[in-house]
Order: sequence, then C-alpha cells, then structure tokens
Amino acid sequence: MLDCFVTEAANAPAVRLVTVEGYGGWLAATDASTRRWLEATGFRPKSRAFASLPGGDGGMAGAVFVVDGTGTATDAAALAGKLHPADHPWRIDDPESLLDPFELHYGWALSGYRFERYRKPENGRPTARLATTDAEIAERAGELATSVFLARDLVNTPANDMGPAELEAAIRGVAESFDAAVRVIEGEALLEANFPAIHTVGRASSRPPRLIDVTWGDASAPKVTLVGKGVCFDTGGLDIKPSAGMRNMKKDMGGAALMTGLARTIMAAGLPVRLRLLVPAVENSISANAFRPGDVIQTRKGLSVEIGNTDAEGRLVLADALTEADRERPAVLIDAATLTGAARVALGTDLPALFSTDDALAGDILDAGNTVGEPLWRLPLHPPYRDLLKSSVADLSSTGTKPMGGAITAALFLARFVEETKAYAHLDIFAWNDEARPGRPRGGEATGLRALFTMLERRFAGEGR
Repeated sequence: MLDCFVTEAANAPAVRLVTVEGYGGWLAATDASTRRWLEATGFRPKSRAFASLPGGDGGMAGAVFVVDGTGTATDAAALAGKLHPADHPWRIDDPESLLDPFELHYGWALSGYRFERYRKPENGRPTARLATTDAEIAERAGELATSVFLARDLVNTPANDMGPAELEAAIRGVAESFDAAVRVIEGEALLEANFPAIHTVGRASSRPPRLIDVTWGDASAPKVTLVGKGVCFDTGGLDIKPSAGMRNMKKDMGGAALMTGLARTIMAAGLPVRLRLLVPAVENSISANAFRPGDVIQTRKGLSVEIGNTDAEGRLVLADALTEADRERPAVLIDAATLTGAARVALGTDLPALFSTDDALAGDILDAGNTVGEPLWRLPLHPPYRDLLKSSVADLSSTGTKPMGGAITAALFLARFVEETKAYAHLDIFAWNDEARPGRPRGGEATGLRALFTMLERRFAGEGR
C-alpha cells in the first residue's frame, strides 16, 4: 500500500464533502462558530472550493470541500492537493457518498506524483495522507497509480538516460517483479531474426535497436498482446525535424511507456490472461548509414515499403512487431504510439484517437474510457484511403500521397500487418500533459491506461470500474 494511505488514524481531522447545491443545507446544520468563520473568510461554494475549519485550541478541526458532482478521481486529486501534508492524516466525511471510494483513493494517490530524478525532492512528503477504511481498495488504487507513475517516469526521463538499452532495463525490472519471461533481440541479430524494419530505423544510432519481448501468465489462457512504439528519441532522421518539433521527442516512446504500465497493471491484478508485451526500441538518428527518403525496405511480413518520409518511422518499427504479434492470433491485440500530428490536430492533446478492425472491441474501449473518465474518440479505417498508400516501386508507401487524413492513413498502414487477429485496436496518443491539472502535472502521461485496463478486466475477469 502506498505511504499516502494509513489504516489507523485516531482523531484524524475530517474533510466534509458537499456539493454546490447541498452546501446551504450543510451550513445551516453546522455549528454557529463554523458558520461565522466561513462568512468572515468570504468562502463561496464553488466547484472544488476548499476551506480549513479552525479548532478551539488554535489548531485545525477539519475542512470542507465542494466536489463538482461527478465524483471523479480529479476531485480527490484536487482535494489532496489543497491539504497541507501535515504530520497527521485526514479522514473523509462523506455521508451522501458523493465520491466513489475507488475514485477517492486513486485520485489521492495521483496527487502525490513528482518527477524529481534531477532535482532535490520537495521538503516533506509530497501529499497529505488519507486515513482509509478499506485497505483492499487502497491497495488496488495504489497499484494502478504505481503503473501510471512508471509510465510517466519513463516518458519524463530524457533521452540521454532513456535510450533503447535503458528502456529494456526498465521493462526487465517490471517483468522480473512478476516472474515474467523476457527475450531481447538486439542489433544485427534483428536481421538474422527477420525484423528488418526495426533494424533499418535504428541502425543509424550508436545505441543499437532492439525488440523487447515479455511473456507472462498461463500459456493456456486467452492471449492479450500489447505493442508499444519505443522510439526513445526522434530527430526525424534525414527528414530532420525543426528544433521546436524535436524539443519534446524524448516522449516518442510514450506508446511503449503506456503499454509497459498497462502490462504491469495486468500482472499486478493477476488477470487470467496470457500476456505478451512487444516493444521495438530504437533511436531515429542521423548518420552515414541512416535510411533515406525513397529507399525501399523490407518488413517481417514480406511486404516492401517505399520510404516517403524518414520522420514517419514509428509505423515501420510497429509493422514488424505487429506482424509477430498477429502470428499468434491473440484474443486481443492493441498497439499504442505517439504516431501522428494529424491526430492531435483533429482531437487535441487529451483525446486519444482510436482505430479498430472490430466494432465490439472499439465499443468496449470507448465505454470503459467514458466510465473511468478517460475518453477516447474513434476515427475510421476508411477503406478508400488505402489507395493513398500505393507505391509505384514497392508494395506500400510509408506515407500517404496526400497531406490530409494522416492519422487514418497511418492506421491503415499498420492494419496491413494485422490480418489474422480479429480484435485489433490502435491508439494514436500524445503521452503528455501540456498543462498541469489536479493529479496530472505537466509532463509525461499514461494516456488511456486505465481505460484499457478496465476494458481488459471486464472482458477477462468480469470486473472493471
């Protein structure tokens, strides 16, 4: 259990939860000194407004917090962020059940995230402690938050300390914690093992490319395969990015970070599945042997690909990994990637673009996302756009022949490498919070992790929230 939760806390001050509509009734029923205090301090019952309530000894007797009425983890994170991390824990007074217990614990845990690898930690603990009355919920919420923190840390770590080898080490650490098996194919061995596209993208870097392959669970259980784009830094290759576009490219392995965090959550929950995690980890660099625009490269599937732009490298490494994943015909196959700027133009930074060849899977993911407050938006795999991927010299072009619909053509490209698996979904994500919000500081984000886990938990364990 995370140290922001305690199970015993005698005399912990209480935070009373109210809604804007219910505030007047609560105020009328409370004692006269509390009413006078709130009036004197000018407190107004706005969404997520907070007020400390003084005790007769000069200390703090408690507090009042106005939830926004939706009962989300964001409410809990906002509340925890307003409480001073004092020596004593806090308990929640919620007689109207305004905040779901899991949301309370999960949001509270999220409020404690800090990325402080390169600076001195803030004084004291990062967040106030919650006196919990349900250790099981606290444990489950803490495990989910820990997976989110893992993904955020991976994205936030700069490329000088998070190259393909370091990403492999991080994934190995997670796998070893749950007795999962790890196989890695590195460098020139990628060619021998027939992963030519991964090798092509990563060969220009001094840090060898690799395919990280993790398996866990009963071999007879339904197969769930996760594929994450692990481009640890993307210069754009010979089609080099401008400096502004390259500044945040440490996050181009956000798909790998998300899928590693999701894999950890699956293993921690003990879902009855045969889990496989595939991460092609590369650095898209520039050197004398970098692949070029107009090159024709081979893929594991046997399809030749004409390179339209070396900055569209993510789909190439995913192609080889998806071909390998598809070979086993898993019950569910999901990939995630920071793949296109087109998806961000269409949906902004918060909404992941969802593509799927299976309506039932897409519906389950969308429903799970809406349930847990992590919505996604489905975009079409519009069949006529396949013609945009035609090449006069190869089986496929890596980029469309027109500048429009870039997220769709990228997803259609990936779908060419998944032919045996019925339930396949692709997420085009941003993996980054570009502004701070409660429980979501600016920086790396595990975009869609909870939504995907909830869907998988519902499918394979009959649970999910």
